[in-house]
Amino acid sequence: MNQPLDLTERPAPDEAPQYFFQYIEKVPAGDIRDTLEAQGASTLEYLRAIPEERTLERYETGKWSVREVLGHINDTERVFVYRAFWFARGLGAALPGFDQDEAVSEAGSDTRSWESLIAEFEAVRSATTTLFRHLPAAAWSRKGVASERTVSVRALAFITAGHLEHHLRLLRERYALV
Repeated sequence: MNQPLDLTERPAPDEAPQYFFQYIEKVPAGDIRDTLEAQGASTLEYLRAIPEERTLERYETGKWSVREVLGHINDTERVFVYRAFWFARGLGAALPGFDQDEAVSEAGSDTRSWESLIAEFEAVRSATTTLFRHLPAAAWSRKGVASERTVSVRALAFITAGHLEHHLRLLRERYALV
């Protein structure tokens, strides 16, 4: 019988496409479930400190506004976690890709209040942490195909956390939202 995966260890190279290791490497050490919960709380605090009047700013012409960035974070977390759910439950069909630019252009994030986007993040992250907190041990090592690439449930948890870290860094550095 297989040993359950150690949820403090980063995914192995065969658990995700190489591209996603740029996110996985951003995740601090520790149990990924605890990391996702703590990250959610600290992110909410950070987002609530950003003044609404700054949320339509773009750091460069053609780049996403702050609201669009948060809308993208929310959408992408849903996609990653849906994939994790699908594979964890052993549902075999491959899942399609996700065009982030198309999703952002259709989301209408700039027409929403900043508070509504923050509330959405809070709800999405709550669903994320609940799913990952209650997965059976065997589910973490399951793999599936999304965007024509194989990825494990454990990798998707790390990718979710690392993707958020990536965008928080961009908000701090490029948008000067400290």
